Amino acid sequence: MIDLSPYQLIIFDKDGTLIDFDAMWGGWVEALAAQLEALTGARLAQALFQSMGYDPAARRTLAGGPLAVRSMASLRALTAQVLGAHGLSASEVEAALAAAWHVPDPSLTARPLADLPRLFSALRQAGLKIAVATSDDHAPTLATLTALGADHLVNIIIGADDGLPLKPRPDMVWAACRATGVAPRLAIVVGDGLADLEMGRAAGAGLTVGVTTGVTDASALAPCADVIMSNVADLMA
Repeated sequence: MIDLSPYQLIIFDKDGTLIDFDAMWGGWVEALAAQLEALTGARLAQALFQSMGYDPAARRTLAGGPLAVRSMASLRALTAQVLGAHGLSASEVEAALAAAWHVPDPSLTARPLADLPRLFSALRQAGLKIAVATSDDHAPTLATLTALGADHLVNIIIGADDGLPLKPRPDMVWAACRATGVAPRLAIVVGDGLADLEMGRAAGAGLTVGVTTGVTDASALAPCADVIMSNVADLMA
């Protein structure tokens, strides 16, 4: 168990840390591929999966791949490249994306990895402010937290479309610290990806915590993790 008393802020990644990554994003990329194939008549699913870093046989996202770490805007641009490589003109690419591109519905696909209202309430009672810093966009992140009954317990959300440099750059941590009035050395960063922990280290966070519920195993997290846990619920074990 971590001694939380020296800290005032805890900054969580979302996908793979708070919610099951592949339950949301695996189904999303599979549905996107199927819709694009139906619209274009091109057999592009395997190329899209490979470009995204997704293993359809195992139904697993690959650690460090674009699906695991990039923003929605970046994934859309990557999808456009795949479509173009399959012979579609620029106008055909945009038409296909306009018809098929969508964001996951958190009310249907967000599966929490812990009882988030209970966990966040306990952390708040322990004197910690809570932030979520994610490679997903702001609005769907808020929708996810709302669907899981935890939005009112979060002090600030920082999404990929909020205009800051993305992980592993330190800016999301610094923004969360500015918004909550907490120095980085008094903040904990929790994530399932190496980019989360690299972000925390670069920002000067007081503690970096890796969790193994996402796409990255403990051995890969270890170089940048002060602590490794099997689940975020272990924070209040």
